[in-house]
Amino acid sequence: MLDDLKKSVCQANREIVRGGLAIETWGNISGIDRESRCVVIKPSGVSYAQMKPQHMVVVSLEDGHRVEGDLRPSSDTPTHLELYRAFEGIGAVAHTHSLYATAWAQARKEIPVLGTTHADCFYGPIPCTRPLRVGEIKADYEVNTGKVIVERFKNLDPAKMPAVLVAQHGPFVWGRSVQDVVANAATLEQVARMASETLRLNKAVASIGQALLDKHFLRKHGSNRYYGQGGRDG
Repeated sequence: MLDDLKKSVCQANREIVRGGLAIETWGNISGIDRESRCVVIKPSGVSYAQMKPQHMVVVSLEDGHRVEGDLRPSSDTPTHLELYRAFEGIGAVAHTHSLYATAWAQARKEIPVLGTTHADCFYGPIPCTRPLRVGEIKADYEVNTGKVIVERFKNLDPAKMPAVLVAQHGPFVWGRSVQDVVANAATLEQVARMASETLRLNKAVASIGQALLDKHFLRKHGSNRYYGQGGRDG
């Protein structure tokens, strides 16, 4: 079942390795089929080099039980499921331990909007969650990782901010499709690196103003967007 989604998810997981966003068996990408209410995700601890579409695991959105596949799903599956349940408009989730984004997460700092590259893709600072409490770590750790992300987004729109830093852990991103989520993961890492380098050069630099943020984000993602070749659909 879901053969096309399995191929897409497998390819996306390989792409984050090729893009330098994951090493060893770190990181995972999943995609959801909303009609069947099933999620396809990479298996736990399997080498990216050995990974094939038939190794992808299908789990139920409702309770996380394995619907298809001989391997155990990623240990982060419960986090992905929490995001799919809370953010109904998303079609894919990625978790990486990319260098710069993870450094910001470990520093427990949001990434400020220091330039238009950031504003093109994220409508505001990249938020950072609070650290998980001891009880949240000891019981249902992966579920609570998802819950702390959802908690952080109480007053944020996940469609306009498709990324988060989990304090002391690393980045999660999401998108409308598996292809979107690979691009968002790469963009987040580049933005995190640019912010790090900018602050190294000028620790006192201020965030850009609201007008410039609005212009760059909305010209690409707003209802009257005009960036690209397809007019409002470009």
